[in-house]
Amino acid sequence: MKAVICGAGIAGLALARQLAAHGWQVEIVEHAQGPREQGYMIDFFGVGFEAAEEMGLLPRLRELGYLISEAAFVDERGRRRAGLDYGEFSDATGGKLLSIMRPDLELALRESLPAEVELRYSLTVTDADDREDGVRVTLSDGSVRDADLLVGADGIHSTVRSLAFGQEGTDEHCLRQLGFHTAAFVFDDPQVYEQVEGRFCLTDTVGRQMGFYALRSGKVAAFTVHRVDDPSAPLPQDTRSAVREIYGSLGWVVPRALAACPPSEEIYYDHVAQTVLPRWSRGRTVLVGDACYAVSLLAGQGASLGVAGAHVLAAQLAAADGDVHAGLERYEQLWRPVAEDKQRVAHQGTRWFLPNSAARLRLRRAAMRLTGLPGVNRLIASTVTGKPAELSQLTK
Repeated sequence: MKAVICGAGIAGLALARQLAAHGWQVEIVEHAQGPREQGYMIDFFGVGFEAAEEMGLLPRLRELGYLISEAAFVDERGRRRAGLDYGEFSDATGGKLLSIMRPDLELALRESLPAEVELRYSLTVTDADDREDGVRVTLSDGSVRDADLLVGADGIHSTVRSLAFGQEGTDEHCLRQLGFHTAAFVFDDPQVYEQVEGRFCLTDTVGRQMGFYALRSGKVAAFTVHRVDDPSAPLPQDTRSAVREIYGSLGWVVPRALAACPPSEEIYYDHVAQTVLPRWSRGRTVLVGDACYAVSLLAGQGASLGVAGAHVLAAQLAAADGDVHAGLERYEQLWRPVAEDKQRVAHQGTRWFLPNSAARLRLRRAAMRLTGLPGVNRLIASTVTGKPAELSQLTK
């Protein structure tokens, strides 16, 4: 059995590893020229953590991960106004929590690929001819692949999704905009590094927010999110200027960060959105990860769901013993309820993720101050993660 996977991000790499483990021949194509360097720190927990544990990845992820003491919300002078203790939150998740840069998670997955998996950069899928006995895939260099399965693991703006579902699969029809834009970049500033080392520090602000964390390289990673009046409006062409303009009046270390902001091509910038589709597969083409069930950064579980969803898809294809259609049907039947639950939780939390008024900001601070009380962190963890999912029940 052969699979062509479009997208060398978290879901695509995890799926390639698992399919190869089940004896599939796998080729990954990625439109970028090389591994992505942009990205932000993620909290990796939940069912994806369990999948990574089954895959034997946890030792390497722990090496690449960071020890974060707390998420601290600070005012314009850097004074702590509220926070969440990461140790207590980790306890509430049963110790199954990692803080890791998104590019480092991809690195660990790339390192785990068997030698026989082909990974080709500067290539993407331009056409797919679905047939009863397979799918003929045309790549951007004009070459053609005959495969048993084509996988779109190419993110929220998936090309494969558009090819497979036509108008129904375009961003306009299947993205649920949540009303935010986000950006991430890395910069050098020893003074900022010293102030944020060991913590995830966020501005305690209304309508827009910047967060900072220190990296082992000596650099500082910045994360931004702000509300937008028209979520469907095009993204700015000059993202550095946009970031500087939007966040320029914030205090604390923000002016130093913006002064060191890199060129636009080194900044990750995108809508905050969820992907909603009536079906995840058509014929011998299937979607996985953000291409079909993006939960958005508000859920904090996109990477976890990418790894776990890939694990479930590979397991169901293996269990189907050559019946690709049956495997795809079972994958969606089992995994869709899990993904949709996480989307629902994230959608409900939009007003608290980034308060739109001073009153809501004060309420969030008050809620944060309760986290030291017995049972409160466990309640927060269950609220953030949604319904628990048993990986063993999803990979039978």
